Amino acid sequence: MDLDQVRTVAKAVKAEVAKAIVGQDEAVDLLLTALFCGGHVLLEGPPGAAKTFMAQCFARATSLAFGRIQFTPDLMPGDIIGSSLFDFQTSRFRLVKGPVFCQLLLADEINRTPPKTQAALLEAMQERAVTIDGERHDLGDRFTVVATQNPIEHQGTYPLPEAQLDRFLFKHVIAYPSEAEERAVVARHGLQNHSMSPEIFGVDAAGGAETIADAIEAVQTVRLEGEIVDYVVALVRATRDSGDLLVGASPRCSTMLARAARAWAVLQGRDYVNPDDVKFLALPTLRHRVTLSPAAEIEGRTADEAVKAVIERTPAPR
Repeated sequence: MDLDQVRTVAKAVKAEVAKAIVGQDEAVDLLLTALFCGGHVLLEGPPGAAKTFMAQCFARATSLAFGRIQFTPDLMPGDIIGSSLFDFQTSRFRLVKGPVFCQLLLADEINRTPPKTQAALLEAMQERAVTIDGERHDLGDRFTVVATQNPIEHQGTYPLPEAQLDRFLFKHVIAYPSEAEERAVVARHGLQNHSMSPEIFGVDAAGGAETIADAIEAVQTVRLEGEIVDYVVALVRATRDSGDLLVGASPRCSTMLARAARAWAVLQGRDYVNPDDVKFLALPTLRHRVTLSPAAEIEGRTADEAVKAVIERTPAPR
């Protein structure tokens, strides 16, 4: 598959998702970018903003085997990865796989469960494998987590641990739709009297598993010049020197931003990465990996504002 064919596949996926989801083009683009470069996505927004439904439609459009975990305060790690149960008929232990054994895992309202349970996903997200009773089980190269969360100021939420946040490629903030978009949502969804599902709106697979695998392989051919590598490193290192930030982004962030920029360049119709690709992806890649300094918090600054300031003052190659 060449890069033009990858773009064709991406457009087909977006068209299928658009049958059910109004707007949210940037969110779908980031989901595609993450899929093509092996990343995970955290979607944050208020209840009722179609975060969960978007993930369901995306899984169907990309032919990924879908799994879902509804995170609650009493959820245990074994409820996520599975466990070994003793079978009295055979007098042997039998592995009962958890919902993590899929290709696209929707971790719904991930910040409504304590950090101990959230940490059950750390190995799965980093190594695409889980260890149960000392035995390692692979989840496959296409394993992708799309997590949703309500803003941290909502009741009943727990902040995600830094190690967990660092494993998400992007954090995308979903806002309420515009008036025109909300009118279109009501016109399309207000006619349905039953529960929503991708099938009801005609969302279908835009390509099989082989198609997606070929697209991911083709993205590896995108050129990443040395000056772009230097720019990525400079941006990430600048977060560690910012007076507004107590903690900056990790070296893992540098690597993931470079990978994402290659996939994003394909969606923009190019076979090479330019500085604008890195600049555009810097905010969703960095915003969840930094911690504001106490002084910045007192002044009412936000992590987004601090990251944008870093992007503006870091010189980009010409």
